[in-house]
Parts: sequence; structure tokens; C-alpha cells
Amino acid sequence: MSLFPHPALFRHLPTAARVGLFLFFVAGFSDGMLMPFFALWASREAGIPTGAIGLLLGCYAGGELLATPLVGGIADRIGRRPVLILSTLGTSLGFFCLYFVNGTFAAALCLITIGIFESVLHPTAATVIADVVAPEKLRETYALRRVVSGIGHIIGPALGSLLAMTALGLVFTGAAGALLAGCIATLFFLKETRPAAAGNPEDEEEEWGALGTALRDRRLAALLLPVAAIGIVASWIETILPLYATTTGTLDPADIGWLFSYAGLVAVLFQLPLTRLSGRLAGSSLVSTSGLVLALSFALLLAAPTLPGLIVAVTLLTLAEMLSGPLTQTIASELAPARARATYMAAFSTANDLEDAAGPALGTWLYAVSASLPWLVALPVTLAATAALAAAARRHESRLEKPQDEGAGPG
Repeated sequence: MSLFPHPALFRHLPTAARVGLFLFFVAGFSDGMLMPFFALWASREAGIPTGAIGLLLGCYAGGELLATPLVGGIADRIGRRPVLILSTLGTSLGFFCLYFVNGTFAAALCLITIGIFESVLHPTAATVIADVVAPEKLRETYALRRVVSGIGHIIGPALGSLLAMTALGLVFTGAAGALLAGCIATLFFLKETRPAAAGNPEDEEEEWGALGTALRDRRLAALLLPVAAIGIVASWIETILPLYATTTGTLDPADIGWLFSYAGLVAVLFQLPLTRLSGRLAGSSLVSTSGLVLALSFALLLAAPTLPGLIVAVTLLTLAEMLSGPLTQTIASELAPARARATYMAAFSTANDLEDAAGPALGTWLYAVSASLPWLVALPVTLAATAALAAAARRHESRLEKPQDEGAGPG
């Protein structure tokens, strides 16, 4: 098997999985299109005070964080297809409304609404993929998910720049159009993938909430807690490195943009080859390697904020995410019973939402105390969370092996 993805890889997937991947592409595209221009739009065209811009972005992430535990598993009740249609349509209309709003309150209301609708988009699209892809191909498909999302994050800012030359607010209409395309694709090409046994109203144990499921299932909680901890400290590199690099005079703002574009390109080019190369490694070994790579990234930032050090640190961060990202999502999917797969994916998404909501705030607070404090805190947190995550992966692998061992006959 070739390490690099063959053009037929996407075409050979079931249609439902291709729709799910397309939804991840349009989500990455819309996010990449608007995020670089949001602060400029808010200050120049929407009449929003500079001090409130960060809070507005918090409303976006906060809407997802609040909604996911409550309605994240709704696709297990009413089906994947209607949830994805409503989610993409609602998010598209929310972005379109942003083009017309003025003032902090109206913008905050729009962003919270967008976050609520978008809260079920990623976990339900991931659930569709898990519903139809063979277990042995699931990790590779989740790696492909990261690739298509990364392509969206690369193309989105480029097209957003063209729209922003006319008017900054047009980036919202571009993002809305991309999500509307996702809604249309879902409407015409996605058949329902929810197992027939799911959503039984007589099942009193089934819940709508993703967080309740995580708290009840110790296996899932043991996975999500270290994933969230690692995600929070990893987000500090992206959040704090621009401040760190400009304060030390290592990079200017334009150089920082190129640095993270480079990181995105590395992920797009090497995610699938790396996933295939590491396919024979035990999950616990893969997680341990990922954690050590991330810890080395923090150590480099702590030791020397030089240009080569920053490039290597960002490369190591990207490598760590490529190693563990598809694996941890695959484990979460394998832990889920078929009737609650969307709920488990929503619980996994909650860990990512927590990273987006809490990571930047906590990291910048530590940076305000001392420029080196985030990296000093991140090192032990990363090592401790990696040890916990590796133990969870090891237990999961043992559970997967037991039925085979028990069912094996003599000879």
C-alpha cells in the first residue's frame, strides 16, 4: 500500500462517509474564511469596541460548549440526516445574519446561536463516518477527515482575502454559502445511517446529554479528561506564540501568519502517510510518542525563542496532533454502543470545545504573569495527561483483544 493517498481513496468510501468528509471540509473552509478577518470586521464595520472582540469569540466557542452536553447526542434520537440538515442550515443563516448586524449585543447573540447549531455538526458528521466505515479503516478515515478540514483552512483564508477586498462583512456570506452547500449535499446525497436499534423510546437509559454519558462511562471519561488537558495546553502554542515571538523580536505579525500556514500545509501533506506508517504501533505507544513530542515542543519554547526553535516547536506540535488525533477519536467511536454513537462523539467534541473556550483564556492569563510560565505549566501537565491517556489506550486495546483470545480454539 502506498503511503501517500491515492486519488481513489475518497471515491472508494461509502457515499455517506464522503458526505461527512465534505461537511468537515466546508466547516474548515468557513472557519478559515472568517477567523482572520473577524477582529477587523468587528472594529471597523460592526461598531464593536476592541475590548469586546475577544469576548465575542468566546460567545462562539461558549455556545458550542454549552449546547454540546445538552443536545450533542440528539442524532441518536431523531437520526443523523435531519440533525445535519438543521445544523448546516442554522449555522449558514447565523453567518449570513452577521453580515447585517451592528453592535456588541446583536453580534454576541448571533455567535451564540451559531455555536449552538454548530455544536452538533462535527460530532454528527463523525458519527456518520463511524456508522458506515469498516472498523479497520476508521482510523485512516478520521485521518482523512483532518486532511480535508486542513485543506478547507488553507483555501478559506485565500478566498476570504478576495471577498475582504470588497467588504470585510462579505466573508460571512462566503462562510454561509459554504455551509449552505453542505446542507444541500446532505439533503440530496445522505441517506440515514442510524442503526435501526437506536433511538428506541422505550430505552429509559438513553439520554440526550453527552456529558452525562461521559460521566457514567468511566472508560470514556478516562479518555476525555487527558484529551481535554492536552488540548488546552497545546492551544497555548497557537494562542501565545504570536505574543511571545513578537515581544522577543523573533517574528513580525506577517511572519507568524506564514508560520502557521506552514504548519497547516505539513498536516495536509503528511497526515495520511504518518497514519499509515504508524498503523502497526500499539495505541498506547502512539499516544506516548505524541505526548513526548509535544513536551519537547514546550521545552524548546522555554529554552530559546529563536526562529529555528519556533519553527521546530510548531512542527512538533503538528506532528503530535497528527499522531494522536485520529487515534483518540477512533477509540471514542469504538467505546460507543451503536445506539449511542452520536452521543459519544458529542462527548468527545465537548473536550475540543473546552479547549477552544478555556485554553486561550487560561494561557494568556499565565503569560500575563510571566512569559515563560505557560511553557513551565504545560510541560508537567502534558506528561501527566499523556501517561493517563496511554493507560486508557492500553486498557482499551486489552478489552479488544480479550474476545479474540477467549474465542480462540486449540490450534
